[in-house]
Amino acid sequence: MVAKHFSHVRAWVFDLDNTLYPPEAALFDQIEVRMTDWVMSAISVSRDRADHLRKHYWQTYGTTLAGLMAEHDVDPAPYLDQVHDIDLTHLQPDPQLAAGITALPGRKIVYTNGCGPYAQRVLDARGLSGVFDAVYGVEHAEFRPKPDRAAFETIFQADGLNPTQAAMFEDDPRNLAAPHDMGMRTVHVAPNPEPAPHIHHHTNDLAGFLGRLNGFGEG
Repeated sequence: MVAKHFSHVRAWVFDLDNTLYPPEAALFDQIEVRMTDWVMSAISVSRDRADHLRKHYWQTYGTTLAGLMAEHDVDPAPYLDQVHDIDLTHLQPDPQLAAGITALPGRKIVYTNGCGPYAQRVLDARGLSGVFDAVYGVEHAEFRPKPDRAAFETIFQADGLNPTQAAMFEDDPRNLAAPHDMGMRTVHVAPNPEPAPHIHHHTNDLAGFLGRLNGFGEG
């Protein structure tokens, strides 16, 4: 039974993008276009160069924003407002997911490299308003992004969360390394597994996985 591996967990941490909604929603396709537009405008480069830098900053710094701040001293607030001003009308509520999260014992939080207001809009569209005890964006981590361990430490300290009694659900496997090292139970939420020592579990069906944790399913 998968539930036995989570019997000690009293705090449940969920990433947002491609974790609390399916990757097929393609929200990040919209965000990436806006990121590239922002890079073009902020540092006066061509679209091809801006697209290259966006990817380079993500790989090097954890997020495009972190790279822009480190190398170009970009003000994060206008950037976050613009890149997250996207269409969410195609997102659908997921009552099964809402029920699965609600049934978890203990505290439930969202922690995203996006901004808090954007996260709340996504939660509203997914029918997850009121399900979580707190929502944290990159601004709450002093704009340090996952996978930086210091970012996790800032959020968990602010929340009063004990990592050794917590679980982390995340679509990006690199963002599970620090939580694993801090003593968290880690769950990779993605269509395809990426085996790694810092990943305890994989699922391509978060609602179904939570159902098994809560005793509503088998396995």
